[in-house]
Amino acid sequence: MRLERFIPACILTTFLLLFVSPVPTSAADPAPPAKGGVVVSVSGPASDVGAAVLRKGGTAVDAAVATAFALAVTYPAAGNVGGGGYLLVHPNGSGDPAVFDFREVAPAAATRDMFVKLADRSAHRRIGVPGTVAGLAMAHKAYGKLPWAELVAPAVKLAGEGFELDAFNAASISATVRNSVGDASAEFRRVFGKPGGGSWKVGDRLVQPDLKETLARIAEKGPDGFYTGKTADLIAAEMTRGGGLITREDLAAYKPVRRVPVVGKYRGYDVYTAPPSSSGGFTLLEQLNILETFDFKPADRWEPRTIHLIVEAMRRAYRDRAHDLGDPAFTPISRRMLDKAYAKELAAGIDPKRATPSADLAGDIPLALESEQTTHFSVVDGSGAAVSLTYTLENSYGGKVVVRGAGFLMNDEMNDFGWLPGVTNPTGRIGTPPNLVAPGKRMLSSMCPTILVKNDTPVLVTGSPGGRTIINTVLNVVVNTVDFGMDLRAAVDAPRIHHQWFPDVIRGEAAFVKGHPELVAKLKEMGHRVDQVQSQGDAHSIWIDPATGRVTGVADRRISGKASAE
Repeated sequence: MRLERFIPACILTTFLLLFVSPVPTSAADPAPPAKGGVVVSVSGPASDVGAAVLRKGGTAVDAAVATAFALAVTYPAAGNVGGGGYLLVHPNGSGDPAVFDFREVAPAAATRDMFVKLADRSAHRRIGVPGTVAGLAMAHKAYGKLPWAELVAPAVKLAGEGFELDAFNAASISATVRNSVGDASAEFRRVFGKPGGGSWKVGDRLVQPDLKETLARIAEKGPDGFYTGKTADLIAAEMTRGGGLITREDLAAYKPVRRVPVVGKYRGYDVYTAPPSSSGGFTLLEQLNILETFDFKPADRWEPRTIHLIVEAMRRAYRDRAHDLGDPAFTPISRRMLDKAYAKELAAGIDPKRATPSADLAGDIPLALESEQTTHFSVVDGSGAAVSLTYTLENSYGGKVVVRGAGFLMNDEMNDFGWLPGVTNPTGRIGTPPNLVAPGKRMLSSMCPTILVKNDTPVLVTGSPGGRTIINTVLNVVVNTVDFGMDLRAAVDAPRIHHQWFPDVIRGEAAFVKGHPELVAKLKEMGHRVDQVQSQGDAHSIWIDPATGRVTGVADRRISGKASAE
């Protein structure tokens, strides 16, 4: 079986293995020679780490582990050890595909109404028990080959010796330091502030000695180096200092979950993606099932009918997301969102000429009248095994809480629970029962690492950051390639749209709103409201030509990216 026929996907970085043709994002970022493995990531140093692991004969999971830890150093806005996510692996005949769910959980002291009062929404109280280290370790134990310490070592070195800031990191870190105020983010300002003051510049070196020591403990002791011992003590002390809820007992009790991927079919492709506790897979597959009932031609991509139908599919799937999905350990999960017959019923309810008001779809969800930073990467190893990994801190830099003495950012994932029980309103707040706060519960996620497979061979690996927009970014890339025949560069570059049921508005990238004024005008005539956003998502993706086996890696130009060859 040819190695180039298999791929993976994760949110920020993309790894490939054989006969790869990465696409450069700029003249400063040329595509590397296509010798064997390739890593496409938002971070050049992290991509280089992953490619080096592949050169040593590491598996796709080995490369994913090394890259994830490197991103915790070189992309602090989203790379992390203090967050959580999902790793989807396709082992290429050496086992069953699996999803490793390392989503954060609510602390034992969490309560259903803990965020009802504004005064109780502090940054420390919004931190969930982190899952990244445990999840990566579980995946490595199942599918890794190289020693764990060897995979973490490059991140230890990057933290201790520092790395040169690119334009994105320099601007992003500087702005976040300037805008961070209060005691909760004091350690953030100390760790990420430029020595001597002022703004970071491109080429400046960021050294993180406390993070180096934390990563060294993880390298030596595995998850025990994070969930017990000194690091656990530092986390617990930080929680006490800031009024957070996480205890040493919460950390010691954390367990990732190995799950069976959710798989659907779309126009002859098998679609592998993440099941609950992520909402991404179910919501994406319901959208695709609805769209499959309609015929599209390549020339139709920017026609009013096409956008109207895509938006109506988004609207209905996000409504069901709010109604049906939560942590399966707490909520029975209906599989109707995967049912093609149900999708046909929903499609039949779409008025081809008029927008459906979102409130009309509420059904038994009572309506009260009254952002997001993640990272994704993909990997394929020499045996053809594929990994798609998405992980996050929730908002950019989480809640700006750095664990004092440990050097890493904690998440603010408790944001993803429904804070106000029973309050679902047109502003987008969701208070339905499946996603209310409970001790030990995983908050609902939108992460959507996805692999399309045809004739048992992966052909598209994609994913994105972006909170609730993640699912629709993936949908845009999938329909661009499958329905409208775009090559991957065009599919990733194409302007994106988003609708999430509430608020009842199409959010289109500037390139969509400004680039298609007549289309936007027609949509408004059909009853749609259209707002403009600057950009949506960061979909580093891979395409494997099913006829030739040639692999193309495309870095999304919306932030930054680099392709590193094995």
